[in-house]
Amino acid sequence: MDRRLDGIRVLVTRPRERAEELCFLLEDEGAEVFSLPLLELRPPEDPRPLASAAEHVQRYHWVVFASPSAVEAFLEALRLAGTLDRLSRVKLAAVGPRTARTVEAFGLTVAAEPAEGTGAALFTALRDLLGPDDDVLLPSAEEGRRELEDGLRDLGVRVTRVTAYRSTPAPLPPEALAHLSEAPPQVVLFASPRTAEAFLEGAGREPLASAKVVAIGPTTATALAQLGLDVAAIAERPTPEALVDATVRAVRG
Repeated sequence: MDRRLDGIRVLVTRPRERAEELCFLLEDEGAEVFSLPLLELRPPEDPRPLASAAEHVQRYHWVVFASPSAVEAFLEALRLAGTLDRLSRVKLAAVGPRTARTVEAFGLTVAAEPAEGTGAALFTALRDLLGPDDDVLLPSAEEGRRELEDGLRDLGVRVTRVTAYRSTPAPLPPEALAHLSEAPPQVVLFASPRTAEAFLEGAGREPLASAKVVAIGPTTATALAQLGLDVAAIAERPTPEALVDATVRAVRG
């Protein structure tokens, strides 16, 4: 079998308990994969706004999800509130295929999903579907970007943003730092600006000295450039399969 990444050392940066599918796909292509958890996902410091939104979810016309973690956190809040059944009265939007798949895994239907997995693309997809009197709930990361929220507000839509979770840097174990030093990666995959910031904070720039950097999408690519990192390839969609293809492009040219 022709494996496109035979012997290539690939570092996958991720939150804890994420990216298993991506790692399997890379290994199937022959890559030597090192997966490094950089962020820990935690509940909001004040859980009351999320709990209130879950309790009264039926008052919203749309619930808009910007990440799989937001889906999981909000569905758990609905379960705790005993209002999961009320979500069937609300239209759901997802920022990209990974987030949409997470919604659908709960047996729910996604009414709006852009081809490109960015907040700007989701805003474009929603713009003609929303009325000025619509109420939109946006469960999001505490540190999440605000372009989508700002765009919706500019339309006159009533937006309620609640913190569904927050991410904090995970301490890097000494053995992980030793591995990066002894076997520097040839390709590094970043799935969010936060993972890039956490990596630089925990490991510095030296492990990236000779590595090709791959971004999950244009938002992450822009953030990487602002951090002074050259991006060799950008995934065409925020999916594990597209990240593998971007890795191949970064390596093979």
